[in-house]
Amino acid sequence: MHLKFSQDIESLLKDVVNKPLTIEQILAETSERGFSLTICLLILPFLFPMPPGLSTPLGLSCLFLALQMGMGRRVPWLPKKITKFKFPRGFTMVLLKNLKRVTRFLEKIVRPRWLEIAENRSVWKINGFCIAWMAILLMLPIPFTNPIPAIGILVLAVATLEADGLLMCVGYGLTLINTVLFGLIAFAFYQASM
Repeated sequence: MHLKFSQDIESLLKDVVNKPLTIEQILAETSERGFSLTICLLILPFLFPMPPGLSTPLGLSCLFLALQMGMGRRVPWLPKKITKFKFPRGFTMVLLKNLKRVTRFLEKIVRPRWLEIAENRSVWKINGFCIAWMAILLMLPIPFTNPIPAIGILVLAVATLEADGLLMCVGYGLTLINTVLFGLIAFAFYQASM
């Protein structure tokens, strides 16, 4: 099985591998396929070591897109300042290589199922707000925590794109786990500062 999101992202990255990739290009290439594909591409770098300076623009982009999903929008929009951000060329190559590793794993578990959940009109908004919440957690300045909410965001974004209701439920569970985990971290910081 070949996932739509992995085919589309790989095609996009191959097209721009010899020139800097901007978020504006990503939106232009993926707008017809919706928010989920763009969010997948923006969140993948958080799963691997990445150059400094990328987490804020990528996290903000993901947050803006997820909030728009939560409000029911179907066409992505981001402020010009964010869309002009350029990915380093070398980083695009690393992202492409890592994408294949993630895709091999996801192709084993993702497929359209539990469509009564996946195709429910309210689920689009619920997924948007869950992704937005995890994007906020992602941007918190806590060392070594980026991959935790990034996995939850990726699961929900892929589940939305591939109409996998079961995986959406896993994503909701990951949202809850993230909330509890970051709550415990915040409590630990509070206790240490007293």
